[in-house]
Order: sequence, then C-alpha cells, then structure tokens
Amino acid sequence: MVTIDTLKRGLHKGLSTTWLLTKVVVPIYVLVTFLSFTPVFNHIADFCSPLMKYVGLPGEASLALVVGNVLNIYGALGVISSLQLNVKEINIIALMLLLSHTIIVESAVAGKCGINPWFIGLCRVILAILAGIILNLLL
Repeated sequence: MVTIDTLKRGLHKGLSTTWLLTKVVVPIYVLVTFLSFTPVFNHIADFCSPLMKYVGLPGEASLALVVGNVLNIYGALGVISSLQLNVKEINIIALMLLLSHTIIVESAVAGKCGINPWFIGLCRVILAILAGIILNLLL
C-alpha cells in the first residue's frame, strides 16, 4: 500500500536525482554553447569530421561521444542538446553511447570482476563504431 511516507521518499529521491543530473547537464550545455561561438569548437569538429562521416554524424557530435565515454552519459546528453542534430543522427549517437559510455569507470568495474579492462573497453568502442556505421547505412 502506498503511504504518505512512501510518496515523500519517492518525491525526495526524484528531486535529488533531478538536481544531480541538472548539476551535470546544465554546465556542460553552457560550456558547449559557449564553445560553439569560439574557434575551438570548429577545430574539434573539423578534425573529427572525416572520421564521423562514416557513422553519419557531423564533426561536432564527436564532443558528445568523448564526453559520454570519458565522463558519463548525462554529460553527453548536455552536449547533444546543444547541437542541431536530426532524427537519424540522434538515433545513431544514442546507439553508440548506449554501447560505449563511461568507458573508464565501467572498464575498471569489469577489471574488478576478473575481465581484462582494456579488452572490454576496446570491444565496446569497436562495437559502438560498427553499430554506428551499420545504422548509418540502414537509415
């Protein structure tokens, strides 16, 4: 049975989670928006564009993949929300981040479970790239 105490705990946990995600996503969104008005963002995009075209993403999307793989998926969402991506690109980057996000932390956890962290990290990155290429061809 749902009680007032249950509702209070649920509301508190929900608001705490929202606040935690806001503290991650908003600063990254502001930083990426700021960088989009500077040459830095264009340099990153230009450098990555030749590689990103194989997965059907613009060069700017590489920043979301880097943030998602190094930091966490919520940071990547902050970057993605500041980009002008179409439905196809959103699907591709979402699939790639689903397969390879928070690589450092999750590889370390895999290492604690007896799995080679370098192997599992590399497998996840390769799988994400292959999935991006395949989805780009299918959509």
